[in-house]
Formats: sequence, structure tokens, C-alpha cells
Amino acid sequence: MEETISIKDIFKTLKKRWKLIILLTLIAALISGAISYFLLTPVYQSSTQILVNQKQSENQLDSNQIRSNIDMINTYSVIIKSPAILGKVIDELDLNQSVDQLSQKITINSQENSQVFSLTVQDNNPAKAVEIANTVSSIFQKEIKDIMKVDNVSILAKAEVKENPTPVKPSPLLNIAIAVVVGLMAGIGLAFLLEYMDNTIRDEKDIEALLDLPLLGSIQKISKHK
Repeated sequence: MEETISIKDIFKTLKKRWKLIILLTLIAALISGAISYFLLTPVYQSSTQILVNQKQSENQLDSNQIRSNIDMINTYSVIIKSPAILGKVIDELDLNQSVDQLSQKITINSQENSQVFSLTVQDNNPAKAVEIANTVSSIFQKEIKDIMKVDNVSILAKAEVKENPTPVKPSPLLNIAIAVVVGLMAGIGLAFLLEYMDNTIRDEKDIEALLDLPLLGSIQKISKHK
């Protein structure tokens, strides 16, 4: 019985404070949308594909060599983001940033048992992201011959500037959805808090609970007309 009454009280509180809950939810969604669309700087992404494949002396595939090429991708991922490569990229493109700052824009992704890995660059300017991605790939291909004393890197696909580039972040719809959930939870929490702090005596049940005495009678409210 207590559980039924408790559930009824919950729905009663939600019904009583529904305007507050909706208001906080709408405010959170509007704030999130305004920040996402007007304050946050959009970030664009461009990628190149690089193949690690040692040239074969015969028209045969060497499984050991393929395995070796795959294992070297981890090493190449570190070399690409090293000052030996990024320092030359900064000099060639005349970038106003440090090696660490440029390194944070670059992500290396590789699939298991694949000799191909992707080099992804994120930047506020879509054209600049393409330019950095292609320059890093090109310089890496040239410098790796001297660094590792091996010629096994080829560029499969260069980054290209799209006609209508779409930013990868922020995601306004996702941010608004999260804000709606947060606003809804905050509204519900505030509604129960206000209900808990409300000491107003509203009906006979409140009197019985407050005084711990049985109710003997009540006086009905009579309108002035009657």
C-alpha cells in the first residue's frame, strides 16, 4: 500500500511541477544549441591512405615480409608524429604552431592484419586540413627511406577538398539531445526538492501526518453566493 501511495505522490509531484520541468529542459536545449551553433568553432577532417609494402624481387608474395610490414605500422605511427617529420611540415607550410600542437591534430588509424593505414588531420580550416594531411604523407614517404633505410611506403589516396565540407565536431544535434536529458533530470530533481521543502498544509492527510492524531471532522468551504 505504501508503495502505491508513494508512486501516486511521485506522479502528483510531476504533474504539479510539469511547467518547471519543461521550462528547464527547454532552457538547457536552447543554451546547448546556441553554444554549438554560434560559439564553438567547427573542426574539419581530412585523411590520406598509406600502404606499407616492401617491393618484391620476385612475382611472389612473401608472408613473412607482409607480416613484417604490418608490424612496422606501429613504428611508422610514432615516426610520423615525431619532430623529424612534423618539423619539416611546419617549415614547408610555414605553420604558426609547435610540433606538439600539430601532433595533436594528427591521428593514425590502422586495421588489424592490414598493410594500409590512414592519416587523419583535424583543423578549423578544411583546406588547411587537406594541405597538412597531404604534406605530412609526402614528407613521411620521402624521409622514411633515410630514417629506416627501407623503401616500402606508398600513398594510396590523397586528401581532397570537398565542395561542401561538413565539420566533424561539434555535433549540435547530439549536444542538444544530451542537454535535453540533463535539463529533464535537473527539472525533475528540482521539482522533488521544492516539494520536499514545501511545508504547506494542503489537506486532511497533511494534518494527520503532522499532528499524529485522527481527524474528527472538517468544515467545507462555502462560497459567498451560498
